[in-house]
Amino acid sequence: MTGRLTGRTALVTGAATGIGESVARRFAAEGARVVFADRDGERAETAAHDAAASAGDGAARSITMDITDEESVGRAFADLAADGWAPDVVVANAGIQLFGQDAPAADLDLDVWRRTIDTNLTGTFLTVKHAIRSMLDHEGGSLILTGSPTGLTGEGAEFTAYSSSKAGIHGLARTAAAAYADRGIRVNTVVPGYTETGLVTAISDDPEARAGIVGRIPLGRAGTPADVEGIMVFLASDDAAFATGSLFAVDGGMTAL
Repeated sequence: MTGRLTGRTALVTGAATGIGESVARRFAAEGARVVFADRDGERAETAAHDAAASAGDGAARSITMDITDEESVGRAFADLAADGWAPDVVVANAGIQLFGQDAPAADLDLDVWRRTIDTNLTGTFLTVKHAIRSMLDHEGGSLILTGSPTGLTGEGAEFTAYSSSKAGIHGLARTAAAAYADRGIRVNTVVPGYTETGLVTAISDDPEARAGIVGRIPLGRAGTPADVEGIMVFLASDDAAFATGSLFAVDGGMTAL
């Protein structure tokens, strides 16, 4: 690794598994001190321990944080600041997709809508809110939100709640970027395409469904968490010092069609 993030402290939500864990591990390997944040504190602790074993003592720690609970989010940032771990990079990655429950609008249960929006959009907002408050006290920083092609195109026609939550995240990133650019805070969105993680096993375990999605990806394969790491490192680093309010697609070309 290149050590591009040496001297930085990063917090990644949803870091116990999937894209979040992969990005958090890469940040640690690139020299950052990394907070693995997740509502599943036990799994986050295991992931952080493994990252520290590879990157070195002091490279990683975990914190239990439920992004749907503002008290939990605010307390996490306050505790980190008190410990000298106030993050200057925050990846708001945690989210859910309720396969088998999300549906086209006329068939969508209100509870499924609320659960999805509360986690994906409101939870991301709370993460952004408290990250910015922390960064304003510590000379700015980089916020990276995880979006989706479903928030940009009709790709997620069968997933009204999920697609709407991701479209909201894209809007949140733009407004926050514009509001805080003069305070040294950059806000960007990374848009992974179909990425095989535990979140999408309902598709990955269905050969027909998987083939249908992969067949619409110009590069001809599904994404992996490792495919997302590089753009996240770039946005967390000084190389992205002039990038804010932008969408960075890592989707194999899905949104190019």
